[in-house]
Amino acid sequence: MSKNPYNLIFGKEPLQVISRAAQMTEILESFSEEPASQQIYMITGIRGCGKTVFMTETAKELKQDDEWIVIELNSAGNLLADLAASLASENTLARFFQNASINLSFFGIGLEVKGSVPISNIQVALSKMLETLKNHSRKVLICIDEVTLTNSMKSFAGAFQIFIRQDLPVFLLMTGLYENINNLQNEDNLTFLYRAPKIELKPLNIMTIADNYRKVFNIDSDNALKMARITKGYSFAFQVLGHFTWKNDGDYNMALPHFKQYMEDYVYEKIWSEMSEGDRKLAYGVARSESGKAKDIKSLAAISDNEYSVYRDRLVKRGILDGSTHGYVRFTLPMFEEYVTYMYSEF
Repeated sequence: MSKNPYNLIFGKEPLQVISRAAQMTEILESFSEEPASQQIYMITGIRGCGKTVFMTETAKELKQDDEWIVIELNSAGNLLADLAASLASENTLARFFQNASINLSFFGIGLEVKGSVPISNIQVALSKMLETLKNHSRKVLICIDEVTLTNSMKSFAGAFQIFIRQDLPVFLLMTGLYENINNLQNEDNLTFLYRAPKIELKPLNIMTIADNYRKVFNIDSDNALKMARITKGYSFAFQVLGHFTWKNDGDYNMALPHFKQYMEDYVYEKIWSEMSEGDRKLAYGVARSESGKAKDIKSLAAISDNEYSVYRDRLVKRGILDGSTHGYVRFTLPMFEEYVTYMYSEF
């Protein structure tokens, strides 16, 4: 039996990927220009929209060029120290730093240079390391997944701003939920991030998904399009429906109960837990409304015009609602109406 080409693991690059070529090209061109027109991009969107996979694919493209060094950092770690350790752990780079008499033994990194005083400030050490890499025509791409506003992140972002002012060849890709990116941008000392461009990952193209399903399952275009529409373009739903359809020998109707259960257990439960009472009231109105009109939703949810505006805007920014049509909203998540209706009645 051949391997299932669809992946259920969050963040892991699956065998079947729908490329976001336009967004990737924007980042690659901005980073590669001389001088670079941007050195930071923040990738945001709802859980399961493909942020991590998109960042991984973009980094992989840059890594094909020998001048690029790609470093992945854990957002929960000591970001500055971990960056220095990662750079020093590569043999070729370590020789560059030793030849430049950069002694990092103070940090326990192990890069000791006899006759050279150990550097005791991690930001100073990184400035010297990046300057050395610049002299060797190297560029550093730092990737941080699922950022949150921590002390380590604030220290890292502050140092990164200085590195940019020093004209050092350092670039940053960060992924995060809307609220976490927003908190970081609004931090008093990090307002430079407010001007950093954001890539908001929207739903995948339905016709592209349909074409993928048609080829993988060898089905006609009509059935492939029906499958694609079930996903609503939601990246994780594309993987989940494909996975269970594969397990059911290409019968997507047999896969639907498994698809629904998996989405509820591994995506919707978490999204629901993060919603406020007001968010849930509005979501219930959307779930019960057949028209999607604001007037009907407000009536069903029993909320005022002001409450509607606040909760609507928040859920749109978080990627849960699509408000692109004036006066109407709808869920971006497949079968979320059923989940909301059930959970609200229990709530």
